[in-house]
Amino acid sequence: MNQLDENSLNGLNVGNLKFENTAVREKNNKLKLNMAVLALIGPGVLAAMGDNDAGGIISYCMTGAKFGISLFIPLTICLSVLTYTVQEMSMRLGNVSQKGFMLLIGKYYGKFWMKYHLYTLLIENILMLTTEFMGMTAGLIMIGIPLWLGTVISLVFMLSIITFKGYLKKEKIALFMGIVNIVFVIIAFMVKPDLQSILNTFVKWNCNVYSPDLLWYIVAIIGNSVAPWMIFFQGSACIDRGAVAEHIRIGRVDTRIGCIVQVIIALCVIISGTALFGQMGNMESAGPNLIIKAIGANTGKTAAVLFAAGLFNAGLIASITIALSSSWCTAEAFKWNHSLNDSISEAPKFYAVYIGSALIAAFIMLIPNLPLNCMALLTQIIGGILIIPILIFLVIFTNKKEIMGSYKNSFFVNIRVCIVAVLLIGTALLFIVHSFVL
Repeated sequence: MNQLDENSLNGLNVGNLKFENTAVREKNNKLKLNMAVLALIGPGVLAAMGDNDAGGIISYCMTGAKFGISLFIPLTICLSVLTYTVQEMSMRLGNVSQKGFMLLIGKYYGKFWMKYHLYTLLIENILMLTTEFMGMTAGLIMIGIPLWLGTVISLVFMLSIITFKGYLKKEKIALFMGIVNIVFVIIAFMVKPDLQSILNTFVKWNCNVYSPDLLWYIVAIIGNSVAPWMIFFQGSACIDRGAVAEHIRIGRVDTRIGCIVQVIIALCVIISGTALFGQMGNMESAGPNLIIKAIGANTGKTAAVLFAAGLFNAGLIASITIALSSSWCTAEAFKWNHSLNDSISEAPKFYAVYIGSALIAAFIMLIPNLPLNCMALLTQIIGGILIIPILIFLVIFTNKKEIMGSYKNSFFVNIRVCIVAVLLIGTALLFIVHSFVL
């Protein structure tokens, strides 16, 4: 080393310099990873927020009002594992195959199964969309807007999203709207629940196991934890936003965050509903506006207004995601253009399904004397039953080396999926026997 180099290094701890350079590089790498996660967060969180739809919010609130602080609190937490297991497979399948779920069903199992899944999904989604309009209009009725006008306003809000150009812009708008979900956390604190009673539910169910409605509510909670549309939505959304196999790691983070958000909001709504425990008779035949009024009477007008705002927001986000799952699936089945990056003129049939689904649901909403709360609960139950054949196909596809290559299910994922399948099938069979045989 020459004299200049030696002088320039005089008094400098080279070992520390190397350590500091390494630390800086690691910090920069972590920053890049965090930025990448923020950039790619979307489908998983959006699907989870859509999962806490208006019908789900109503069902969770009714559960709290019907059974109080009980087994449904630990059950909801446990079901987050089910949600993550299913949604992670959907994300991974979309990222690797670059084909929508409906397209894969048609390719490998023919038109019969493709049409079966398409038509059952469309019917279920119409019912789901009707419950979303139910929630949105209930929120607007709270501020004095009549039902018909509330339905029109809800329809306009839902359709306005498709006027924005590009997938990412539509996605970010929907994610931004999801911030309103924080109102359910606020309401849960306003109820002032007994923390000790909540913790006790993990060791003692504190529930009337002989209640004739118990199984209905269990199936509804399971059905809300993972709905059929979510599987179709997340895979197609990942493809539309340009995610590929290399993004699976970040996709898992996205899905985990979504599941955590979903379960926190669900728990807060159940806890909010416990304020009405034993105070509302025959809730199933009532409407969501009566639940909002009951919350106002028990917890204060502020809580009622917040719940109404949260219910409107939940319905709006879910209506967008559910209608999009219908559009993607129908367009895939008939091989139409089906990207949110396309304008309405470039993919008219894709957007026509979205608009048509919204119009049908809005029309059903205006039918007088509908048992709205019962309809919300029943829709979740139907979803819990319809998810079973969809899950079977999802497991088959994610185990096909031809499709997934090295990204196919691991042994431990398959064990987890088997437990999920047994839970879903067993609950569905028990519900059918209990409802129609006994």
